[in-house]
Amino acid sequence: MQKPDFNIEEVNKIIRGRRSMFVAQFKENDPVDDAIIEEMLENANWAPTHKLTEPWSFTVFSGDGLVKFADFQANLYKERATKNGNFIEATFQKFKENPLKASHIIAIKMKRDLKANLPVMEEIAAVSMAVQNMYLTASAHGLAAYWGTGGPTFWPEAKEWFGLAEEDMLMGFFYVAKPATDRWPEGRRKPIEEKVEWVKG
Repeated sequence: MQKPDFNIEEVNKIIRGRRSMFVAQFKENDPVDDAIIEEMLENANWAPTHKLTEPWSFTVFSGDGLVKFADFQANLYKERATKNGNFIEATFQKFKENPLKASHIIAIKMKRDLKANLPVMEEIAAVSMAVQNMYLTASAHGLAAYWGTGGPTFWPEAKEWFGLAEEDMLMGFFYVAKPATDRWPEGRRKPIEEKVEWVKG
């Protein structure tokens, strides 16, 4: 294979221009084309992965699937919160309504290959890099997107619904929509010089 001819200016631009945009910034009832979501997922599939375990796995909710996901997380919240005596109606409604404001929601799953005998941190890192590829692709298309770890992310009862085994992990949800505004969020980062130590000799 011939060495690719990358455009470093464009690479820098997309990496430094990537932003999170949240539900309040979503344009509702104007779905993103499935082909773009497929492109995001294909790019996710090219993330680095130790021993080629490719631990990432995704469930994509769109259309009526968003209602199915919203009902699942709202009802599971109600069941858990009622049992614990801390049910909040507003939280229940948020779980039920927010997913319907997105075009697509992608459940992010880490499925472990125990035979590979890799530290779990390496598999989490691989999935995270897959999500970064989705983030960059979404930003390149001018879409609003964010990775959230709310709702059933850390609820053990959710694993079975997402087809996960005990050793696997639900790592949150990637929300995608068209933005409601042409304004792109400003970036905020402290200078890299404050975070780097060089050892040259």
